[in-house]
Amino acid sequence: MARSPIPSPSAPQSPLPGLSRLNDAAPGAAEEALLACCGSRRWAIRMTAHRPYPDVASLLAAASEASYDMSNRDLTEALADESIMPQPLLGMRAPGSNAARTALRAAHAAYEARFGHVFVVSLEDCPPEEMLDTVLVSIRARLGNDPDEERSTTAEELRRITLSRLTHLVSSHASAPS
Repeated sequence: MARSPIPSPSAPQSPLPGLSRLNDAAPGAAEEALLACCGSRRWAIRMTAHRPYPDVASLLAAASEASYDMSNRDLTEALADESIMPQPLLGMRAPGSNAARTALRAAHAAYEARFGHVFVVSLEDCPPEEMLDTVLVSIRARLGNDPDEERSTTAEELRRITLSRLTHLVSSHASAPS
C-alpha cells in the first residue's frame, strides 16, 4: 500500500479565493464587506487595517480579538445594525407551531423592552427543526440576566455570529469583495 506524502507544516497553503479577494480589496470595499459580518465601523476599520491575513485561522483570531476589544458604543452600533437587517425575528422561519411563534414574538418584545436592543444568539450548529425552540428557550433564560451579564452574553453571541459570517464570506468565491 503506497503512502501519500505528508505535507510539511511549513509548506505554504494557498488561501481560499474569498480570503485573497478580501486581502486584495480596496480599503473601502473590504470595510463594507466586513461591516456585513459585524456592524461596528471601528471593528471593520481595525480588521481592514490588519490585512493581509495569511489564512482563515488568522482572520478569525483577529476578528475574535477585535470583538473582545469592542467598546460598549461599538457593541451598541453593531446591535443597531443587527436590528435593521431585512429578516424576520430570529427563529421565526424555523418549523414550529403558531403558538410557539406567538410566544417567540412576545419573548422578543419583552427582551427588547428589558435590554433596549435586539436579541442575538448564534445558531451555527442548531438543526433547523430545533431553531424555534432553541431561540425561545435561550431568550427566556436570558431575560433573567442582569443588564451587565446580558451585555457580556450578547457580545459573545455576536462574536460567534461574526466568525460564522466571516467564514462564509471568505469561503464563498462570489461573496468576497472585488
